[in-house]
Amino acid sequence: QVQLVESGGGLVQAGGSLRLSCTASGYTFNRYAMGWFRQAPGKEHEFIAGISWSGGPTYYADSVKGRFTIWRDNAKNTVYLQMSSLKPEDTAVYYCATEARELGLGRNPDNFASWGQGTQVTVSS
Repeated sequence: QVQLVESGGGLVQAGGSLRLSCTASGYTFNRYAMGWFRQAPGKEHEFIAGISWSGGPTYYADSVKGRFTIWRDNAKNTVYLQMSSLKPEDTAVYYCATEARELGLGRNPDNFASWGQGTQVTVSS
C-alpha cells in the first residue's frame, strides 16, 4: 500500500525559505515520477512541481519557477521541495504525490494517483 508522508512545513516570514520532504513506502519508489501540489483556502488544487522517475527532467509551474526546486533521493525513498523567496501567496497545504504508472516524467497532473496527508506552509507578510 502506497504511503507518502510529508514534513517540513511551518511558519516563515516573506522572503524566507523552507524545505519540504516526502518519504514514500509501500511501492518501488525509484520507478515512479513524483510531484508536489498545493491548495490554498478557497483556491483550486495546484500542481507546482514534478520530477521524473530517474530524477532527470523536472517541471515547475510558472508561479514557483525560479524560487522552488524539486529533487529526489532514490536511496532514501524521499522527494524534496526547496522553497525560497517565499511570498504570502505561497501559503497553502502542500502535498506530495506519486504517479499511477511507472517510468513517467511527472509533468501531467492527471497522472498522479496517490497523495500524502499534506503539510501546512504559512508565509507571513
